[in-house]
Amino acid sequence: MKTILIAEDEVTISRVLAAYIKHEGYGVVQAYDGEEALRIFAETSPNLVLLDVMMPIRDGWSVLKEIRKTSSCPVIMLTALGEVEYRLKGLNHGADDYISKPFIGEEVIARIQAVLRRSVNYIETDNIRQFGSLRINLDSHAVTINGEAVTLTPKDLSLFVFLVERPNRTFTREDLIESVWGIDYEGSDRAVDLAIKRIRQALKEWPAEQGEIRTLRGLGYQLYVHE
Repeated sequence: MKTILIAEDEVTISRVLAAYIKHEGYGVVQAYDGEEALRIFAETSPNLVLLDVMMPIRDGWSVLKEIRKTSSCPVIMLTALGEVEYRLKGLNHGADDYISKPFIGEEVIARIQAVLRRSVNYIETDNIRQFGSLRINLDSHAVTINGEAVTLTPKDLSLFVFLVERPNRTFTREDLIESVWGIDYEGSDRAVDLAIKRIRQALKEWPAEQGEIRTLRGLGYQLYVHE
């Protein structure tokens, strides 16, 4: 049984969400502040987190940041803040989806199911990631498409592996520079664009219906895996 962590400080909303989710056959654990959410997340390893932005002790942004340090567990943000900038902030910080309050219970369930489908659309073991015909061995750093080797430069490979380990998440150039090139890098962020171009060329035999490296204008890049 898949388990959903509901991190929501409003007890009534949390209970309503729990009722809908349990009705669909999922297990539920609940937290009512940010610190409790992180503790329960570590203890239960849920399959998905519904994460309210405005919570006591630690807000949702802080909780999301901590989760993303160690896990690619799907996270859907819940918030009464409906402005576009908050939606983009959540997605840029690693959220998988975003739902504005007030919401309809059936919509939440549909979003949960869609995100879970995306999250299991690839084969994952301790050292293998496979997206259709594309296979990446994280131990040997071997990349193949239909068994044929894909050649990447060391830096391009580092960037690609970073995206592979975080599918369907969007990263700005600044995020990628800091994570792959390092905070001491003093070159142009155009290095990211050029690396992405080379990676796309190297993956030209990977069918588009299985996935692709997407450019989200004004947001950044993501390794998108199709449902």
